[in-house]
Amino acid sequence: MEPTDLDTHDFSNCYVIIVQGAKNVINACQESKVKRLVYNSSADVVFDGSQDILNGDESFAYPGKFKDMTVDLKFQAEGLIRLANNIGGLQTCVLRPSNVFGPGETQFVPLLANLAKFGLAKFITGSGGNMSDFTYVENVAHAHICAAETMDSWVVSVAGKAFFITNLEPIMFWEFISLILEGLGYQRPFIKVPTWMVSYVVILSQYIHDKLGYRMYKYSVSPHYIVQLASRNRTFDCSAAQKHLGYSLVVSLEDGIKSTVASFSHLSKYSSFMRFGNFDEQSKAEKLLGSGIVADVLLWRDERRTFMCFLILALAFYWFFFCGKTFTSSAAQLLLLVTAILYGYGILASDICGFAVQNIPSSCFEIQNSDVKNSIRSISYMWNRVVCSIRLLAKGEDWSRFFKVMAFLYLFKWIVSYSLAVLVGIVLVFAFTAFFIYEQYESVIEGLWAVLLFGIMESKGLIISTLPDYVTAFLRNNNGSHQEKAHFS
Repeated sequence: MEPTDLDTHDFSNCYVIIVQGAKNVINACQESKVKRLVYNSSADVVFDGSQDILNGDESFAYPGKFKDMTVDLKFQAEGLIRLANNIGGLQTCVLRPSNVFGPGETQFVPLLANLAKFGLAKFITGSGGNMSDFTYVENVAHAHICAAETMDSWVVSVAGKAFFITNLEPIMFWEFISLILEGLGYQRPFIKVPTWMVSYVVILSQYIHDKLGYRMYKYSVSPHYIVQLASRNRTFDCSAAQKHLGYSLVVSLEDGIKSTVASFSHLSKYSSFMRFGNFDEQSKAEKLLGSGIVADVLLWRDERRTFMCFLILALAFYWFFFCGKTFTSSAAQLLLLVTAILYGYGILASDICGFAVQNIPSSCFEIQNSDVKNSIRSISYMWNRVVCSIRLLAKGEDWSRFFKVMAFLYLFKWIVSYSLAVLVGIVLVFAFTAFFIYEQYESVIEGLWAVLLFGIMESKGLIISTLPDYVTAFLRNNNGSHQEKAHFS
């Protein structure tokens, strides 16, 4: 990956650094009578994302057109280096390492860590089976030494030629990503998203940023190129470098990944012992439901008990809403039915045809004092929150809260006016399915929510930019007053 000095939105800056920089190096070598120049190019110069590359060698043709500006400039710089061979006594050789990684690089691993922090590293672009070649930075340095020594020896002519450099260990692109993320304490990607969908999201995000007039990211390669790299096969044949340069591995891929992860420990989510810690931690759904009987029922811990509870609630739902009676008469008849059942059960003999009939203990009908106190506290807490919200609304300063309350009341009015039976039915089905599904697919749902939230935040700036000046000024002043109050309080 390239240094962060490159501003990919400034063509002149990139041209001066990459192309003009190559010209300056050539001129300096010729003026100083330097005999040999080994130039570090990139395997990107033969990859435009339009097709897979499987075991590509040095005979692989250059693409006719590059979609990424920096790759196009790298191609031009490499051409200048090769054309300068045997001019002014200078011999040149070009190395094309593929996907360089290692300690100290400023692009690849930091980008992965940032995506993981925002929950966006759970997604796989495409099928996830595409193969890629990665090259550890120490192996790249070793290849330069091999090329320089070969040019010094005059045993074989490598001048004016280009050589692919890899770790000689092709690996699935997303497996490599997973190893890096797991090493940093993050979850490996597992949600497969079609490539076309990711491309449209990138196009939309880039459009929003262009409209707002600020940089989308601080990395030197375009997001479109990253999508192509993540979804295409891209492996290279390194046999020419082995044969003509004497290139061989210094650091294996496994050891390189370990060294890279260790050097980026400051970007890790957890320390090493946390990754092997307690995996029996409660899920968020269980914590939300209070980790009690309700949680056990709604999360289907005991399927028989959950089914019985659902059946009883479904019968009650039918009794109150679909029997053609008023709510009061339905409640009275239900109480009468329960009383008759309990009385009949109480007068049964203790033994009927050899089957023992257990008495219902009186504790089943008792409510603990602590439960009553907790219920009263909960009601008081909810009441105080409502009163506090009403007081804040009465001051007429918190517009965000006002719009939230209005939206909630309108939605509640619309649902109730439509059908109370439908509302209760939806709540019943939702309670016995949503929490269970959320617990089973918690990471997937949170990842999708993170993407949705990211899109909302990106769209927020675009919407605000289209509002009239007096509206944006009002919102800015309102936010400023809230921040001042929060500061003084």
